[in-house]
Amino acid sequence: MRDLNQLLLNFEQKQNFKDEDFYVSKSNYFAFELIKTWPKWEKNFLNIYGDNFSGKSHLSNIFIKKFKGIKIDANFLENKNLIEIKIHQNIILENLDKDINEVLVYSLFNIIDQDNKYLIINSREPINQIDFNLPDLKSRTKNCLFAKIEKPDDELIFALILKNFSDRQITIDKKLIDFIVKRIDRSYGKIFEFIYKIDELSLKKKKPIDLRTIKEVLRV
Repeated sequence: MRDLNQLLLNFEQKQNFKDEDFYVSKSNYFAFELIKTWPKWEKNFLNIYGDNFSGKSHLSNIFIKKFKGIKIDANFLENKNLIEIKIHQNIILENLDKDINEVLVYSLFNIIDQDNKYLIINSREPINQIDFNLPDLKSRTKNCLFAKIEKPDDELIFALILKNFSDRQITIDKKLIDFIVKRIDRSYGKIFEFIYKIDELSLKKKKPIDLRTIKEVLRV
């Protein structure tokens, strides 16, 4: 496993968006590299997609910190935002899904194109596969770079568990983490849920995490 003074996803309420806090593995390498190479993109639109807790927002915040920009939640997009973006070169649109104001999103896409700005869209699924009602918006969503954050591989799961336990001042044998990695559901949400539950159970029992506790949470 890689040295954990490299980055990684932080599932706690505390948010830290430095490059070194994002753990790069095969699962997210392509998206991370694209973020780093702005503005040398083939297109002005980048869609980063993947499961909840996969690090999309983390990448966006790394990007904004490094290159500046404005972030807007797609569910709260308003006309005033279309005016606000005029002074920004980079725009992040978070949480794009089917339940958005399609006319406003289409207008945003047009502004990005006309003013030669850059737009990063975060979504759970690729936006060209979302069944929008507005034909013009559907057409626009095809003109993007696409970067999928894959399900976490063993290396990333190990890093996430170790880092989150460390953040909580929980000491755990690495052999136990290997045991977890081999049995946990390969889902960012499930990893987060496991860390929360085992932390809660450990506090309740007032004793260190052992194999029995891990099996209880994993239900194996």
